[in-house]
Formats: sequence, C-alpha cells, structure tokens
Amino acid sequence: MTQIARTQSQLGNIIRRARKTAKMTQADLGKRAGLRQATVSQIESGDTDPSTKTVLDMLAALDLELVVRPRSKGSHDDIEDIF
Repeated sequence: MTQIARTQSQLGNIIRRARKTAKMTQADLGKRAGLRQATVSQIESGDTDPSTKTVLDMLAALDLELVVRPRSKGSHDDIEDIF
C-alpha cells in the first residue's frame, strides 16, 4: 500500500505503523537502523528533524523504500484524513 507523507508527523506515523506491523519495538528498530531508541521515538512523534540518511536507514530496517513522485492536489488535511 502506498502511503503519503507531507509532514514530519505523517512520516513518523508511517514509520510507527510499519514498525508495529513488523512486531518490532522502538529499540529493535533502533538497533537495526543504528539509532538509539530515543531517536526512534522522537522521529515517530515528529519531534525532530532527522537527516535523510537517518530516514533512509529506518526505512531500510523496515524493508521499505522512498518513492518520489509529483505531488497530488489533495490538501494537507485531506492526507491527514487517510490516517
């Protein structure tokens, strides 16, 4: 399923859902991605500005990939309603 993230908070929610679907704890994800559990928590909460490398490491640890495509015309609020 394709998921759209336009904000840090939305990206954090996607990562959290993927982690839980994979039955991983934040510590498990952190270990796989080379991050501290606290960093995973901050990213999932949208409370930090992670580097591109950090996001890509987390996605790889979750067996996900980043896809860039033209932006759809839906508003930020429309995207939030999906979640």
